[in-house]
Amino acid sequence: MIVVVAEKPSVGREIARVLGCRERGESCLKNDRYLVTWAVGHLVTLVEPDELDEKYRRWRMEDLPILPDTIPTKVISKTRKQYQTVKKYLNAADTESLICATDAGREGELIFRLIYEEAKCKKPVQRLWISSMTDAAIREGFEGLKPAEDYDGLYRSARSRALADWLVGMNASRAFTIRYHVLLSIGRVQTPTLAILVKRAKEIADFKPEEYYTLTASFGDFQALWFDPAAKDEKTASRIQSEEIAKEKAARVKGKTAAVTDVRHEDKRDIAPQLFDLTSLQREANQKLGFTADKTLKLTQELYEKWKAVTYPRTDSKYLPLDMMPRLKPTFDHLPPPYKALADAIPRKDGKLPFSKRIFDNSKVSDHHAIIPTPQTAKLEAMPPDAAKVFDLIARRTVAAFYPPFCYDAVRAVLEAEGEHFKATGRVVTDEGWKAVYSFEQQGSTKKKSDKDSEEKALPALNVGDTRKTEKATVKKDATKPPAPHTDASLLYAMENAGRDLDDEALREQMKGSGLGTPATRAAMIERLLQVGYAKRRGKAIEATEKGIQLIAIAPPEIASPETTGRWEQALQEIAENKRDTERFMQGIRKLSAFLVTYALTTDKEAHFAPEERKKSAGHAKSVKLIDAVCPLCKKSVQETEKAFGCSDWKNGCRFTLWKDCLKRGGGPELNRKICERLLKEGSLHGSTGTISLHDQTISFTPNGQETPAVSLSVQYEKKAR
Repeated sequence: MIVVVAEKPSVGREIARVLGCRERGESCLKNDRYLVTWAVGHLVTLVEPDELDEKYRRWRMEDLPILPDTIPTKVISKTRKQYQTVKKYLNAADTESLICATDAGREGELIFRLIYEEAKCKKPVQRLWISSMTDAAIREGFEGLKPAEDYDGLYRSARSRALADWLVGMNASRAFTIRYHVLLSIGRVQTPTLAILVKRAKEIADFKPEEYYTLTASFGDFQALWFDPAAKDEKTASRIQSEEIAKEKAARVKGKTAAVTDVRHEDKRDIAPQLFDLTSLQREANQKLGFTADKTLKLTQELYEKWKAVTYPRTDSKYLPLDMMPRLKPTFDHLPPPYKALADAIPRKDGKLPFSKRIFDNSKVSDHHAIIPTPQTAKLEAMPPDAAKVFDLIARRTVAAFYPPFCYDAVRAVLEAEGEHFKATGRVVTDEGWKAVYSFEQQGSTKKKSDKDSEEKALPALNVGDTRKTEKATVKKDATKPPAPHTDASLLYAMENAGRDLDDEALREQMKGSGLGTPATRAAMIERLLQVGYAKRRGKAIEATEKGIQLIAIAPPEIASPETTGRWEQALQEIAENKRDTERFMQGIRKLSAFLVTYALTTDKEAHFAPEERKKSAGHAKSVKLIDAVCPLCKKSVQETEKAFGCSDWKNGCRFTLWKDCLKRGGGPELNRKICERLLKEGSLHGSTGTISLHDQTISFTPNGQETPAVSLSVQYEKKAR
């Protein structure tokens, strides 16, 4: 039997259907040859610090930094049953080999490898690596399975990322929380992303608007803007600083004759935009549809998994490999209307699609190529409207990439009246090119007004020496504008291009190809900043909160600098490509973690964080309940919270606490209300797996058939750090 492990049930079922696995089992589908099972995302994760040592339950500066030689893994309690099922199949006697069919990316690789290692499985493994979920792609993937060893570098990169986030996050968050007496979450990618928002907030706060005036002359069938021909900066050449001067110029030219002194024609070409990677798709969807980065990712993932309409979305490439050229014909042939008609209109030579290095480049494709439609006709009428809108973006971009440039004749005319100079610009479209793909609405029936193109109208025929009467001269008051707050689109761009504005040319060159996070994680990082209260949305804008601004004010550049994290992301990519040693990378992370603790302990930077308000919800009253037992210390009632049982008189200093998961490391059960009530009344409790005892301020679990406890812990008698 060959066991296939998918990342999600939905993907597992699709693979099983293609393989002909129709017999149902416990979290699996099988036939005579294959058994397809699945995770539900991560089933195994790194342990928490207090699972390494009980002393880490309390957050104390003297226990930092936490730098264990190894960080063990554990089964996630919420999905323990699913893990046990997958483990059973992995290690079954009739299992000959395994196929890793988790998502073809860094996190997908980590999900499978952690399960494989935690289960202590030794069976041989092959890797399924596919870029779409169509039946043909799945069959082709199974025909071309790769050895798991080919992806060892990807796994080392994924595990290094997880370890780095653990070490930096655990140490920095604890150290700064203790130092400033407020819960502060600090992360390897999270904090420099916040720094981008804070930098923009400071630019907006420090901005001082400057008033100026503009002068527009109307010549009947066109208008022209006053400018200073001696100005070096074209952006400010049309600004007049004084209203009095502007009005004096207007009065001088009104009704007077203006002569055309210069006319220039320039043939211009706007080449078609490149294919989408995930980040550019998220930016486009935010700008055109108002979707957040997270929403776009979820919709595109749905298009990939459920509708099989697009290729793998979590890609950082805007290119296709050369061997995709012949595969595009069935893709275009099976596009739904109106996209097929647009694809049929692509100019071809001898029936072949045009070749461009902006589309096909093997050197620019790593794990996955650009996002394009699959050769399966998309069922647009069945899709949710928002999913159809994202498909529309992808389909149009894919078709447009093969169209010729948008060409136009750009005209610039200069007129002079009474010594004052005016310029007028216009354009005449000579070839609509790729913009024809965007000329119609999704249904193909209604003409769209092309915003930017229709704004700049064609000028009338003008020649040097022609004269026109200045019919009107209008003065308008204006002011310089502050930088716009970040949106999902601009923040994604800033994350992707972290370090590109460095003064250090060598470092700037080194940062090319790196950034903050990866295309697959950037949306989640933006949402994380919102969840922890460091940022907030206002319409489309994302702005740093006061708490976020205060955090960046006290954080050292070693953790707040986008350039630092960009280098780490570059290092992780090199690990994935087997170009860098993991130990060297981890040594740097350990040094940084220790430095951040020392910094928090010794810094003289002060910050004033507002007191944390506990969020109350409609179900808040239900989250704390009294149980039928009394505290062994003060004989007051015992209450149950989400994670523990403790004394209800904790506000007055009683510190009795029993953590619900305290016995799980020794194979014991999670404490529930019934177990805790009997344990506090009787002192011990015998069950199907062993005996739990509570005496001498110690709780222990002894499995059946053993004489010594598998786990024995001191009951918590001190307040948990908050």
